[in-house]
Amino acid sequence: MADDYSSLKLENQLCFPLYAAAKEVVKKYRPILEELDLTYTQYIAMMVLWEEKQISVKELGEKLFLDSGTLTPLLKSMETKGFVTRHRSEEDERVLIVGITDKGENLRKKALSVPVRMGGCIKLSKEEAVQLYSLLYKVIGSVEDK
Repeated sequence: MADDYSSLKLENQLCFPLYAAAKEVVKKYRPILEELDLTYTQYIAMMVLWEEKQISVKELGEKLFLDSGTLTPLLKSMETKGFVTRHRSEEDERVLIVGITDKGENLRKKALSVPVRMGGCIKLSKEEAVQLYSLLYKVIGSVEDK
């Protein structure tokens, strides 16, 4: 009878160590990102914007696996801080475009230390980190397909 419920044990859940690891890693980012006046979610949005310069909110959401309900307040806050601008597309006014400002672009230089500082927080070999990265994207891909 006890075995009937083994699938409900926390120790048998793949989702729990994923959740806990993500939570703990983001917690390590917090003091580092506070120096940049960014939350973790704002930081990953800025990484996309540093690369793309401007992008639709829909595309940004797809890249970050975030819905518009999460992105809207996030982008408003970033706009208030002067890191981004938001405007309607000239081709289609239903499309909201987010663009990086000079202030947001200048933040990129300060952010260069973030990956290095975070690398010291996670005790994995380079090979283990590459393997974990690959496995996590495999999980993301398998969940998306269903």
